[in-house]
Amino acid sequence: MTTENTQKKTAGKRLVGVVVSDKMTDTIVVSVKSFTKHPKYGKFMNKVKKYKAHDKGNTKNIGDTVTIEETRPISKDKHFRVINTS
Repeated sequence: MTTENTQKKTAGKRLVGVVVSDKMTDTIVVSVKSFTKHPKYGKFMNKVKKYKAHDKGNTKNIGDTVTIEETRPISKDKHFRVINTS
């Protein structure tokens, strides 16, 4: 009897955000907004976090809405890549 590797490679987190910077080569900065509840006080808050994402060929511009996906580390700060433009 042979054993097969039945584990499927899982994709990482997928986030949707707006491009806020495209000045770097093959890199964009994406601002992702989330609406979360404070763990202690229960107040709902808007949180904004910026992620650097790999954009091969510099195809995205400031203001574009993009979907990014977590991937292996590409550089010290880049752990996401661009999936598509919405």
